[in-house]
Amino acid sequence: MIDSHHHLWKYNNAEYDWIPDDSPLAKDHLLEQLENETYSAKVSGTVVVQARQTLAESKWLLNLANQSDMIAGVIGWAPLMEYDVSHTLSHLAACPKFRGVRHVLQNEPDTFFLSDDFHRGLSLLPDLDLRYDLLVFQRQLSVALKLVDRQADLGIIIDHLAKPEIHNGKINPAWKAGMTELAKRDNILGVKISGLVNEVVDAEIDEPTLRAYFDETLEIFGSDRLMFGSDWPVCLLRIDSYQKWADMVRGFVSRLSSDESNAILNDNVVRIYGL
Repeated sequence: MIDSHHHLWKYNNAEYDWIPDDSPLAKDHLLEQLENETYSAKVSGTVVVQARQTLAESKWLLNLANQSDMIAGVIGWAPLMEYDVSHTLSHLAACPKFRGVRHVLQNEPDTFFLSDDFHRGLSLLPDLDLRYDLLVFQRQLSVALKLVDRQADLGIIIDHLAKPEIHNGKINPAWKAGMTELAKRDNILGVKISGLVNEVVDAEIDEPTLRAYFDETLEIFGSDRLMFGSDWPVCLLRIDSYQKWADMVRGFVSRLSSDESNAILNDNVVRIYGL
């Protein structure tokens, strides 16, 4: 089982001002903690994803990955809007474990999605064999589709099922419609089964509802594009352990064939990111 999406940080409240001071996130989450969590959950490899939009963090994550056999890939941040970003991207891509770039689009206005400067940076990624992680809210799916269509040669992975607005006992129809359109695009390489617990609006998490979102995503995208991801440690805002989410996803795939479950839990992330 390979985790396609987690984070690492050495905590301080100035650099991670989005983290609530009294939350379980407000402390260091480093290699030692990651290795303890993955060992308990029987996870054999990971992809670490940026949590700060700084080049220094991307380099730090690569340094950590090079110290660890556990981390198979890094999705970092790069200043895609800068005119000379090609030099930065080439330097990062020279590191075998650097597999892609993410910008936190969920915090950007719609105009940013279609910026010529941003798209100039995105257009450099395919020639470097780098992917792009798409982090958006459900409400941004329509403008995200325009971005995807404008970068037809770029392999894109959807983070956290595009953050649906999850109400227990129902599937959001706007989310389903948007994801169905995205699934028609060949450059959407994968969708991460991650981050769902933090999108539940209700006070209690209803596992059957999360299973229903998994089942809908499976029907829309097929088993060859789904990937397990923990979103650790951010998932700890709503559940008490890494293992709890890993076991929940194992339950989601338990009714599938061995080929389908192995694809979702392991094989797809290796193929999609080129680990």
